Amino acid sequence: MPVFQLSLPDGRVISSQTRPLIMGILNVTPDSFSDGGLFAAHETAIGHGERLAEEGADIIDIGGESTRPGHQPVGEDEERRRVLPVVEALAKRLKQPISIDTMKASVARDALDAGAVILNDVWGLRHDPEMPEVARRASAIVVMHNRREIDAGVDMMAEVAISLAGSLALGEAAGLPKERILVDPGIGFGKTRAQNLMLLRRLGELSALGAPILVGLSRKSLIGDVSGETSPRERVYGTIAANVLAARAGASVVRVHDVKAHVQALAVASAIAAAA
Repeated sequence: MPVFQLSLPDGRVISSQTRPLIMGILNVTPDSFSDGGLFAAHETAIGHGERLAEEGADIIDIGGESTRPGHQPVGEDEERRRVLPVVEALAKRLKQPISIDTMKASVARDALDAGAVILNDVWGLRHDPEMPEVARRASAIVVMHNRREIDAGVDMMAEVAISLAGSLALGEAAGLPKERILVDPGIGFGKTRAQNLMLLRRLGELSALGAPILVGLSRKSLIGDVSGETSPRERVYGTIAANVLAARAGASVVRVHDVKAHVQALAVASAIAAAA
């Protein structure tokens, strides 16, 4: 399976060679589906980022605009106001690399200037025409598959593979090698329950793209649909089950809200997988 490897400015290297890396989610938004409003204040958000690091997150992913279904778009100035002070503070305080979760090139550019080193784009460098150029400045990027409308009849595995191959090409054209471009199938973005489950079951097939895989399904409605849990915060157990299986299928990074629980679960799963 392709391995994610990133050299950091201080000389350290993080790698998914021996275990999946954990990307901790920090939503600096009032309306995210799971924790909207909890970390909207800058100091609260900074404190939560430090807590995610203490719990064992390998990467901190900061976002200032909800991408949940039916979300209200946020202007560039407001998104910058939300994320830049948090990015700057955590980049100075933590050894973990900071990722900026945005679809706007101007926000990404300023966040990279503020200390972020990873760009996480839910539209796979395709939404903002300036994003591929900004990607040149990132040490690593995440390109995700997305679609605006659900179509139960589409061959979703084929569409995801073709779309991510196109995003990979944009990333490579920006000068990034494949081991620093994470591909994300976009669980929950424009897909039916059956399509989401199928993508997770066949996740390993995406390794044919030659790039490491990121999975982001933490607390999502898919987990609730299967488990019956209506509250996102009660979906941690189902999230862990899905992420352990995703890691077994070859995921290099899992993007989660509940870092401490995943550190333990993935450590045990990795130890079992490595046992003679």
